[in-house]
Amino acid sequence: MNLVVSAIGQGLLWAVLGLGLFLTFRILDFPDMTVEGTFPMGAAACVSAISHGISPIWATLIAVGVGMLAGLVTGLLYTKGRIPILLAGILVMTAAYSINLRIMGRANLSLLGKSTLFKTRFLQSLPPYFDSVVLGMVMIAIVTLLLVYFLQTDLGQSFIATGDNEVMARSLGIHTDNMKIMGLMVSNGMIGLGGALVSQNNGYSDVNMGIGIIVIALASIIIGEVAFGELTMNQRLVAVTLGSILYRFVLLIVLKLGFNANDLNLLSAIVLALCMMLPVFQKKFNFRHILKRGLDTNE
Repeated sequence: MNLVVSAIGQGLLWAVLGLGLFLTFRILDFPDMTVEGTFPMGAAACVSAISHGISPIWATLIAVGVGMLAGLVTGLLYTKGRIPILLAGILVMTAAYSINLRIMGRANLSLLGKSTLFKTRFLQSLPPYFDSVVLGMVMIAIVTLLLVYFLQTDLGQSFIATGDNEVMARSLGIHTDNMKIMGLMVSNGMIGLGGALVSQNNGYSDVNMGIGIIVIALASIIIGEVAFGELTMNQRLVAVTLGSILYRFVLLIVLKLGFNANDLNLLSAIVLALCMMLPVFQKKFNFRHILKRGLDTNE
């Protein structure tokens, strides 16, 4: 039971990353490698701030701020410097490694004996692992509702139009470069928030904790889309969170089968690759037609 609760809690916390990447990967339609530097940067900024006596709430907001700054740099390199988005993200990700070392002053930093969002009196009174579930649900609800509201505003619709058809968006008077910069800032701000939450839950930050983060975030998006099919924009935001939880259960099952925990990144990549190739398999082998025919026969 504890393992199931833990998987749900971890899925909710990591879903923030999936929602952040959703803005660039699905709406703006490009991969943002900045996230692999932004996630540990948010964690480093949060843990370092808490270590210096700043309250966990302000430390978490600082993590969001530094994430947005990283997204701003990537956006400026991409839109003003005309550097390809993939390379711009890699450049910022690489620079973030040194910045994170500067922030923490070492390769890793512990929160042992420090106050965090998870150490409030209410959360401490809950059964084991329920603290991450409750806090994760609160944070996901806030982030999702804010995104739903934002995407329904004129600014949000301009942002969506930029990703759908940039030429058309420009013809309508939308400043597409500004939309891209804004999208990268909001996305990486959310990634920084995810880093702050995960680091507080783990009790430490590490300069290498961003390795493979983009795969985990993509898994939340892809698994949610594969599991729930065609959805509206608002429903897709919820599906990302559910996909993140399903992904954690997949990892839990894999570990229960006896695989080594050191192979998690490899297994994550394999799971993501299979999910992304599923539409090809469905088209080639016509799974849905076979399943439907089987159901009709049973009837």
